[in-house]
Amino acid sequence: MPNLSYFCINLNLILMKKLMFALVALATLSFTACKEGASAKVDESKKEIAEERDSKTQAYPVMEFEEQEFDFGTVEEGEVVEHTFVFTNTGDAPLIVSNAVATCGCTVPTWTKKAISPGDKGEMLVKFNTRGKPNQQMKAVRITANTQSGRETLRIKAFVNPQNSNAGSPVK
Repeated sequence: MPNLSYFCINLNLILMKKLMFALVALATLSFTACKEGASAKVDESKKEIAEERDSKTQAYPVMEFEEQEFDFGTVEEGEVVEHTFVFTNTGDAPLIVSNAVATCGCTVPTWTKKAISPGDKGEMLVKFNTRGKPNQQMKAVRITANTQSGRETLRIKAFVNPQNSNAGSPVK
């Protein structure tokens, strides 16, 4: 004869499963029933305003440089050379340069801090200290601005004549 406690446990499990299934079904029905009236609640005037807003493209400034790369040519190690990159805001909104960072501490950018109106020009001065930087060098300056991409890049390069004639040579 089967054990009575075993029968009670199985009956409780079956009842719990059915109860759980009923709760899940009820919850599913209540969540989907709420969505049916959502479209009726949309105010038509607000819908038209949102569609008009979304159809307009946002105006962005455009940072257009006269040149994006500058070659200093051959320089002597220890010199500090500099170049001014000139740019124009050819976009439809004021241009704000929020940051400029070089790939190396030997290169320091400074820039126009005020907002640059559409059609106006700005400058980015890049100084490169060649001390301890012999041979071919290429550095990048990454600019953060309120342009559509948010990032612009400038490059400088130079061949630095080493002070020590054996610099960079594996033979001593």
